[in-house]
Amino acid sequence: MILIDGKKIAAELRQELKKEVSDLKVKFNKVPGLTVILIGDLAPSQIYVKNKEKSAKEVGLKSDVIKYPDNVEEKVILDKIQELNLDKSVSGILVQLPLPKHIDKQKVIEKIDPFKDVDGFHPVNVGNLSSGYESSVPCTPLGCYLLIKKIESNLNGKKAVIIGRSNLNGKPMTQLLLKENCTVTVTHSRTKDLKAECLKADIIVAAVGIPELVKGDWIKKDTIVIDVGINKTDKGIVGDVAFDEVSKKAKAITPVPGGVGPMTIACLLKNTIDCFKRSQI
Repeated sequence: MILIDGKKIAAELRQELKKEVSDLKVKFNKVPGLTVILIGDLAPSQIYVKNKEKSAKEVGLKSDVIKYPDNVEEKVILDKIQELNLDKSVSGILVQLPLPKHIDKQKVIEKIDPFKDVDGFHPVNVGNLSSGYESSVPCTPLGCYLLIKKIESNLNGKKAVIIGRSNLNGKPMTQLLLKENCTVTVTHSRTKDLKAECLKADIIVAAVGIPELVKGDWIKKDTIVIDVGINKTDKGIVGDVAFDEVSKKAKAITPVPGGVGPMTIACLLKNTIDCFKRSQI
């Protein structure tokens, strides 16, 4: 069984990106810039943004964080996004979710220039991804995809089961694997006989938010298992996969924590650099 070390693979990716930023600086005499908008003082969001800023600086990106209080007016945010859309020193814009209730998430996402949308949530990028065109891809599924490719470079004809149908992970993950000629089944918490679906899979990506849902007898031998879940339980943080059971049968599995999580931020940096490169064409 291969334990997929997300920390190690993310560190390797950051080293590659650092070299790429250095080359871009020589070629264009400027570096990609990432600007994050943070609203309110939710502790997880603050920690996440701090990690993003640290990682961005580590690879040589220009990194800015713009903070607003919880009660900021929606118009102020939309006006700031428009200002950043027009700022040529900004390659990528990210508005940290979740947002306060009085701010319309859809309006905010749609206001970001699709060519600066490093989260890959803008409808133009969602449409391009599903059509097989060039697009920004949401960071978590992109990270999952890169981890799978580390284990199995040729995914042609593999059967993949995605557990979870969110816009954040399930749907974009489906598009990425379809592009690799996988046969993809999208399942969720209301799927009848989820165990039977999983037993057919060569690849399982679990992102449904139910602690230790996927059991050892749900998978066949030599399945690649990617666990996106992060659930707080009495015994600590666990994923959507019963790790101890599943790891005895899987070909490869991601731990929680230390699997998918580190890749998410590394892929955000990758998306920022890719947005910069597209803007220079």
